[in-house]
Amino acid sequence: MVERTRLVLVHGFTQTGRSWDTVTSRLPEGFEVVAVDAPGHAGVPVAADLWDAAEVLASVGGRATYIGYSMGARLALHVALAHPGIVERLVLLGSTPGIRDRNERVERRRSDESLATSIVTDGVDAFLDRWLANPMFAGLGGSTAQREDRLRNTAEGLAGSLRTCGTGT
Repeated sequence: MVERTRLVLVHGFTQTGRSWDTVTSRLPEGFEVVAVDAPGHAGVPVAADLWDAAEVLASVGGRATYIGYSMGARLALHVALAHPGIVERLVLLGSTPGIRDRNERVERRRSDESLATSIVTDGVDAFLDRWLANPMFAGLGGSTAQREDRLRNTAEGLAGSLRTCGTGT
């Protein structure tokens, strides 16, 4: 029996585990893929904090190569820090471990709180209109933006995710 390489894929903010479908459809045979829904996304309860989110992912993912994008990369990094014995390899895409400067962190938490409040006030649909209009998503259109899948998220889940796992935390 050939052992398969286990990959745990962790999406970015507003995405879901389905966001990896294009990538996973192109993988050669031999991989066992676990594309998780991060805490606060697609109905997964919001974590108490970043470390709690890492615990949730570690319990779902188990021993594997962890690949994370953006917020998902920060979560995968925390899995590696909390459970180095289960993270065989770590691939971090488009991420930062956080903000070192205290004042910048405080400002980012304020910004994330303001964004979280607007998500709850305006709803996911209106928020996604603004979010996907950001220059960083300019190359995305139609199915590439995965808007319909992002609508599986709740306002409370996304807001909670920002509050507990945003860059300022």
